[in-house]
Amino acid sequence: MADAAGRLTKLAEEVLGAPLPVRIRAWDRSESGPPGAPTLVIRHRRALRRLLFKPGELGLARAWVAGDLDIEGDLYAALDVLAGLIWERGTDVPPPRRAAVLRALARPEIRAAAREMLTLAGVPVPPTPPAEEVRRRRGPLHTLRRDKEAISHHYDVGNDFYALVLGPSMVYSCAYWGTADDGVTSLEDAQRDKLDLICRKLGLQEGARLLDVGCGWGSMVLHAAREYGVRAVGITLSEEQATFARKRIAEAGLADRIEIRVQDYREIKDEPFDAVSSVGMAEHVGRTQYAEYAEALFSLLKPGGRLLNHQIARRPVADEETYHVDEFIDRYVFPDGELAPLGRTVGQLEEAGFEVRDVEAIREHYALTLRRWVANLERHWDEAARLTSVGRARVWRLYMAACALSFERNRIGVNQVLAVRTPEPGASGMPLRARDWRTGTHRG
Repeated sequence: MADAAGRLTKLAEEVLGAPLPVRIRAWDRSESGPPGAPTLVIRHRRALRRLLFKPGELGLARAWVAGDLDIEGDLYAALDVLAGLIWERGTDVPPPRRAAVLRALARPEIRAAAREMLTLAGVPVPPTPPAEEVRRRRGPLHTLRRDKEAISHHYDVGNDFYALVLGPSMVYSCAYWGTADDGVTSLEDAQRDKLDLICRKLGLQEGARLLDVGCGWGSMVLHAAREYGVRAVGITLSEEQATFARKRIAEAGLADRIEIRVQDYREIKDEPFDAVSSVGMAEHVGRTQYAEYAEALFSLLKPGGRLLNHQIARRPVADEETYHVDEFIDRYVFPDGELAPLGRTVGQLEEAGFEVRDVEAIREHYALTLRRWVANLERHWDEAARLTSVGRARVWRLYMAACALSFERNRIGVNQVLAVRTPEPGASGMPLRARDWRTGTHRG
């Protein structure tokens, strides 16, 4: 079975109708493709079996997580040229290209190449999916139980692992970067500035009551209580996050001002709050529940209270009914998570009764943040793999690097939407110059 790489390259180029933009190194040590290009390393024939039994993104993801498939060289460069194969859905491929692929598959020589791939793949038995893959989920989408299980899959992988990736800030959402002139050059500085920006947008003042929905490891409520003197409630569905956050709060001497609960936003009954922050949480809500989410947050606020909704958005598609979650993300990263276009999010907040006052797009900031997280993971690779598993570390490396490229290429974005529960007389309480967030009452 000599020159497996050459045979695979020929097969790929026949199907794609174009030169393969990466080099291939196969399990038999053969190599093929342009010199100096990123190298796709097929460590085991099992990778081909994964693709044959599950063609497309999920088969590739399983091969990557299991270590049957790897990339040597610049990970970002390789993912950029392979985006159509690894990260983007087949429905996103322009129709002419899809038609060309279908025509190619009908040609006798391509069918012969496919038979050769079957030969290269070896024993025709479907490999077991990696242990890191979410198994069959039970019950309707976005019930309290199923949402808790989905959150646990993503967040309960070990606080120590997240500390390696996120750094001392323990903030798992887009940082807010400045320039060298601003003095905001570290991840920790940029995360601190993001938290402070949110506090200023919310107009937090001494004694105000803040609800942080999806509080993570407690960084937002800690900053708001320490710097703005608020009383805060943080809610999460992750037991591990709650334990970690409570410990941080006790060590900071703020246990009398901050309460952390393992609770769903649909279960909160002790309203009203002066302000609500929801940072990187709404992506888990789902299309069918988003109206309920917006209405719930509206009802939790006092008249005049503000909501800061920090949320990843996808690009709209011509027929929204055809939208579906990427298989890799759904099976390995964020089970049941769904992204919505910005316009739909704003519309549903307005339908719930909010007055939307400001939208700030910070897409490029997330790409910078993700690249820092990937660098942290790679720098602490052995320890990260020990704390979770090699497969889990590989999941996080692929998803964060691919997401960084998606933000850079404007395939997805992230936005801070500031909305107010404006009272009937119409006095919003907002400054006349809405972007002058320096009108906040920072204590520092």
